[in-house]
Amino acid sequence: MKAIYQTAPERGGIEVRERDRPTPGPDEALVRVHSAGLCGSDAHAYKFDQGYEWIPIPRVMGHEYAGRVVEVGEHVSNVAVDDTVVERPIHECGHCFQCLNGQSNVCQNFEITGMHTDGAYTEYVTVDERYLVTIPEEVPLEHAAVTEPTSIAARAVLDQSVVQPGDRVLVEGPGPIGMLSAVIAHSLGANVVLSGLDRDADYRLPLGAELGLETVNAQRDDLDEVTDAFTDGVGFDVVFDTTGHHSGVEMAAEQIRRGGQIVVVGLPADDSELFMTPLVRGEVDLNTSYGSAHRNFRQALELMANDSIDPGVLIDTSFSVDDPTAAFEAFLAGETLKPVFGFWDP
Repeated sequence: MKAIYQTAPERGGIEVRERDRPTPGPDEALVRVHSAGLCGSDAHAYKFDQGYEWIPIPRVMGHEYAGRVVEVGEHVSNVAVDDTVVERPIHECGHCFQCLNGQSNVCQNFEITGMHTDGAYTEYVTVDERYLVTIPEEVPLEHAAVTEPTSIAARAVLDQSVVQPGDRVLVEGPGPIGMLSAVIAHSLGANVVLSGLDRDADYRLPLGAELGLETVNAQRDDLDEVTDAFTDGVGFDVVFDTTGHHSGVEMAAEQIRRGGQIVVVGLPADDSELFMTPLVRGEVDLNTSYGSAHRNFRQALELMANDSIDPGVLIDTSFSVDDPTAAFEAFLAGETLKPVFGFWDP
């Protein structure tokens, strides 16, 4: 069966190889992969960016996917053959302090599918039943493939922020997590501005506008003027930084109102020089959001099932498994938002 492997510690070091179909263990299900999405962290690993050097090579990439259970181990009871499922790819250990304290998303001993272990860019995968979540009938498999990034956005907006209907919200970064965070905040009745850069001007910012969001190119427009006009000179109630760059939280600190909230979702690769005094004097709540929990997966799937989110507008199924490099390069260039590889057409 086909699989997309990372085979070299350099940009473009991926190739399609054949591998054997796996056999599930007693506590595992064998899942036939239908669709698998390309995540920002996959792109970082593809470039072998700083902070991703620990990933073992060669290994099968990918952790966002949806599929159908085709076989189960003898001890499996939570899923059955023919169930459609997604995987929670951040696997908690279940016994460290954080896990026992109800904070499994920040487990001390976590493993990530497609990074610590072989991933989902292949035709069949075996998964411990603890990490599988069933998909509502209303959600197509190719839409469910983006449940994991949607769950991250759901956690950021619904659990880690104070967004309320009527709030004025800035989302920095129109990548998948930023776009999904903006759409979820918008679905709550917030007034949302989505900011990006020149590379986002041709595809991602126009897509945000199509979804009913105000958009701004922070490289071309004066963001201070946009903030003053959009918030009547007060500043944003909540700012989500999904950029993955240190300048994001620094910019957020300039646009937030006194008493507002900043939620950092992106993972900056370098250090910030954030000046904290204005935040302290303004009693700004500086919060973070990492990964997601089981409940966030259920929230993500329900948002799709009740049409609060339409993943069909966000995903791009035009890329072939046989040429994965094209998908990665288009994603990095901002020419697409969420490439989804199709491994099986039921």
